[in-house]
Amino acid sequence: MQISLLLMEEIAKLFAIMLMGYAVVKAGLMKSSESKSISVVMVYLVIPCVILNAFQVEYTPDVQKGLLLACVAAVLVHILFLMLTAILKNILHLDVIERATVIYSNAGILVIPLVQELLGQEYVIYSSAYIAVQLILIWTHCKNMLCEEDKLEWKKVFLNVNIISIIVGVVLFICRVQLPSGVQDVMNMMNNMIGPIGMLLAGMVIAEVPLRTVFTKKRNYVSTVLRLIIYPIFVLILMKVINTFAGINDSKQILLTVYLASVTPACATVTSMAQLYDKDAAYASSLYVLTTLLSIATMPVMVGLYEMFV
Repeated sequence: MQISLLLMEEIAKLFAIMLMGYAVVKAGLMKSSESKSISVVMVYLVIPCVILNAFQVEYTPDVQKGLLLACVAAVLVHILFLMLTAILKNILHLDVIERATVIYSNAGILVIPLVQELLGQEYVIYSSAYIAVQLILIWTHCKNMLCEEDKLEWKKVFLNVNIISIIVGVVLFICRVQLPSGVQDVMNMMNNMIGPIGMLLAGMVIAEVPLRTVFTKKRNYVSTVLRLIIYPIFVLILMKVINTFAGINDSKQILLTVYLASVTPACATVTSMAQLYDKDAAYASSLYVLTTLLSIATMPVMVGLYEMFV
């Protein structure tokens, strides 16, 4: 249970930063809409630096095997989510916002700082696998689902700055190219920004949404329970099976990076895309807020179950 207790401590710290973002907006010092400018810094500067830095590790057969394991696990998790959602879509009458909420997690913002603190910088490279798989699906499956389109715009997928940073990072990793120490120092500094900025953004978004409405609307809890409890339990079973046949010394730790990514709250990008494509952005925002607040309790529990059963 040690990791789950550490996780609870780290989430409490991030939650405190989220309250700061909430307070800044409530005090009238900033508007919630101004968080978009901070999002640009996050998406186009901080996350690419973090991803590139994650691949600046020594190329060894063990790291190569671990990265392959993380990629396979990330793909299988998303296949599982897509299958479960296809089954539950008609049973629970899930609309497009609810389906996007249960499939896509806020891994890009939350998982990297948590992995850094819980497992160490050397494990961040494995969390990049989940982020890469999810980014591709967000700009293909999720976008088409929200737009109700059939055609995939692969150009936009591979011109996404985070996908580019992953590709560059992989190339540098495979070619065993180490960036100059000064550049790595800058990226390390950016590494330290991802958690605080991400939670400040969450706090600013939450400040705009009436919390009473978020907590009292019963329908909100359908996709919230799926995202934070039901789907993670299915992933827990999947991780157990993968770990049994993995054959890698630290497979449990590597798979934990994937599991952490899968149990985070709803993806913030879904709210942004709902606004962009004229869907119910207010509902998407409510689900983002509710899952973010409740994940403070659910994530340590889920990681505790992972420690016990995997």
